[in-house]
Amino acid sequence: MLYATPSLDPADQAVLAEIEEMRRDLKYRLAEPHRWDGQLRRQLQARAIQGSNSIEGYRASVEDIESIMAGEEPLETSGAVAREIAGYQQALTYIQALSRARIFRFDVGLLHALNFMMIGHHRDKTPGVVRPGGIYVRDSTTGEVVYEGPDAELVPGLLDELVRWLNEGDLDAPGYVRAAMAHLNLVKIHPWRDGNGRMSRALQTLVLGRDQITTPEFCSTEEWLGQPRVTIDYYDVLGEVGRRRWSPHGDTLSWVRFCLRAHHLQAQRVRQRLVEAGEIWVLLEKQVDADGLNIRSVSALYEVFVNRRLRRSRYQAEEGLSQGQAARDLRDLAAKGWLRPYGETKGRFYAPGPRMVEIKADFAARATPLRDPYRDADHASGRE
Repeated sequence: MLYATPSLDPADQAVLAEIEEMRRDLKYRLAEPHRWDGQLRRQLQARAIQGSNSIEGYRASVEDIESIMAGEEPLETSGAVAREIAGYQQALTYIQALSRARIFRFDVGLLHALNFMMIGHHRDKTPGVVRPGGIYVRDSTTGEVVYEGPDAELVPGLLDELVRWLNEGDLDAPGYVRAAMAHLNLVKIHPWRDGNGRMSRALQTLVLGRDQITTPEFCSTEEWLGQPRVTIDYYDVLGEVGRRRWSPHGDTLSWVRFCLRAHHLQAQRVRQRLVEAGEIWVLLEKQVDADGLNIRSVSALYEVFVNRRLRRSRYQAEEGLSQGQAARDLRDLAAKGWLRPYGETKGRFYAPGPRMVEIKADFAARATPLRDPYRDADHASGRE
């Protein structure tokens, strides 16, 4: 028996309709290719990886995660954390491929394979294999047991039931709701010795990817969940559903509602970034042209607009340049006040120069606050 999919209230249906409208708008905007699409997709994937891993205590900057994704050595992240990031990236890359696969079915072997991709470097934790005994989730500050998974002998049967449901169950439910319930059931089963939280969030992304609303990097909520305050709320609502032990009964609406709010807020954020990307790219093209610089260097400027720093190798690969061409472009950008170089040789990187700092501040000042959809629904219905 699994945790059951709840019925939605009118407020939930209204929030769901807004999410679907934003996703359709994103899909429409992405149908026409733009110069900034590749960088935006990479940044969204890096932020999803950052969010999901930070929940588990593995912290790395977006810039270092993008370096790891490109097969480069990160500037600040430790080797241990870099291995966690690389494993998670491998699993998400496979999820992207599965989302586009013409023929596909969920199966238990796939779930084990994804877990192995994520934590295969921890051979002592038997990656990709059902845990041999009990498992306990503890509060990292107090050491208190906050959740106990089902007995190990129940896990294979529960995974079989989950896979049957993924393929055949509640198919008339909205994709966002099914994805939320897949996440909840897998994290409650806690089938592996490690990686259960990351696997559950990744499974949610895969279910949405298969729904073909948009690509995984544009529908994932992992970045949103990784914010410290939201992470606390995430653990709180998971604790409310089923309490401290596997007990698949009771109301799961609070969990689905939490996920719908996360989707709505993250969709707002992604839509803002997509609109902003077009605006900043056009602005930078005009500025670069006025400065007499090569127009290709806009991609370097866009990188430091959205992130804290840029490495020469990233720009070189992005534009298909020789090392000398990339170094010359970045040197010219620094001379014009767009970039500021730091470090030497392999550790050298470029941060925003004074002109870019001014543009970043201007865009930040114009940013629209995100809107909590359920707060609006409560006000509309007279609830407080």
